[in-house]
Parts: sequence; C-alpha cells; structure tokens
Amino acid sequence: MSSSTGEPALSVRGLSKAYGNRNVVGPLDFSLPPGSVTALLGGNGAGKTTTIGMVMGLIEPTTGSIRVFGHDLLRDRYAVLGRMNFESPYVDLPHRLTVRQNLRVFGMLYDVPDIEGKIESLAEGLALRDFLDRQTGRLSAGQKTRVAIAKALINDPQLLLLDEPTASLDPDTADWVRGHLEAHRARHNCAILLASHNMGEVERLCDRVLMLKEGVIADDGSPAELLARYGRDNLEDVFLDVARGRAGAA
Repeated sequence: MSSSTGEPALSVRGLSKAYGNRNVVGPLDFSLPPGSVTALLGGNGAGKTTTIGMVMGLIEPTTGSIRVFGHDLLRDRYAVLGRMNFESPYVDLPHRLTVRQNLRVFGMLYDVPDIEGKIESLAEGLALRDFLDRQTGRLSAGQKTRVAIAKALINDPQLLLLDEPTASLDPDTADWVRGHLEAHRARHNCAILLASHNMGEVERLCDRVLMLKEGVIADDGSPAELLARYGRDNLEDVFLDVARGRAGAA
C-alpha cells in the first residue's frame, strides 16, 4: 500500500525533549517525503536515539508535533503504527523464542496476512533459513542484526526507522542487506530515517543528511551538497568538521 494523501511520510515541528532543566533534543523541524532516505547523523549524545524514540511514540516530547502520513502521532497513533516499524541491533528480541516464533509474534501484532509466507520470504531475502528455528538468544551478533531487520520489515512498512542497520555485519553481508533495504524502499515507496556511524552506508543509501549537534540540526543537505560546502572528499571528514565546530566553506 502506498500513500495517496500527498502528505509527508513524517513531519516534525518544534520537536524537543528535556529532562528537568536539561534540553537534550530540539527544537527540530524536518519532514520526510515518501520514498526518501534521510540520515540522522551526530556524535554520541547528539540526540539521534531520543529523536527516533519520540518519532516511534516511545518517548513523550516536551514540545512540538509529530505527524505521520498526516496523522498526529500523539493523538491518533493507532491510525499509523501499522504503517511504521523500527530496527535496532541494540534492542533484544525474547531470547527463548526461536527466530520463527519471534517473527510470528510480531506478524500477529501487525495483523500481517499470510504470516508464514512472509516469514519464508524474509528468511530467503535476509539469509535466515539456517537458523530460523534456533533460539534467538543463541545467535551471533550479526545474525541478530539480520533478524532485527526482518522484524522491522514484517509489516511492509512505509515509514522505517533504522538505528545502525548493518552494525555487527561483515562488509559482504552488510552490502547485500543494504540492497535489500533499497529494494524495500523502491517497492513500497517507503521513507527511511537512518541513524548510522557508517559514512559509506550513508553516502550509498541517503539522499539527505541531517547533522545533529547537541540536540539541534547543525547542517542539512544532500551528501553531495555537504561535501561541496565543507570542501571535503568524504562524509567522515564533514562529520568531524561539524562535531568539532569547523564551519563549512563559504
């Protein structure tokens, strides 16, 4: 299913989060068109995970609005949660369940038709078949990462939030996993918000980069625009310039 409303897949306005007197994010203003891939970059503590948590509805914002396909996430979340999903290798699935059982549970939560067929398709596309019936707690870190991606794709989301999607993967596996994500984006006109420290991954997947520093957007542009602005050959150097407060070229 694709969006037919003409609304952005995601729009945040004046979004912020404070803990006591300490503001950790925002205010942020940005939107994601359907089919776009946007990177959320920043050093540790820049606010990436908190921002994704607010967009997922897991963290209550202090101020601001979040709209997903035109719906207010805070007031009408059940109208859009079925069109979203989230991946992080740092969020464990129940260890005692097998991979198949975990995917079946999430398929049921999202009311996925033909759950078993969807599991088989994901197992084939993400090379899970050899450990599909193994307890999740007995998997390697790389295997858990691929299972986390499968969980995130179980409902064919149109808004996908990815936190370090290829962490713990070897370069070959990471390459074809990125290809799988690119195919999902194209097939479902899916907007992706990606948090990653892998600059090569960002350059390959993303058409826009939001550079966060101390919870606010320090710069915003396509990878090519940022490289030109800072006079750099790669995004890693741009990342260091922003993190260290070096201004872009005039």
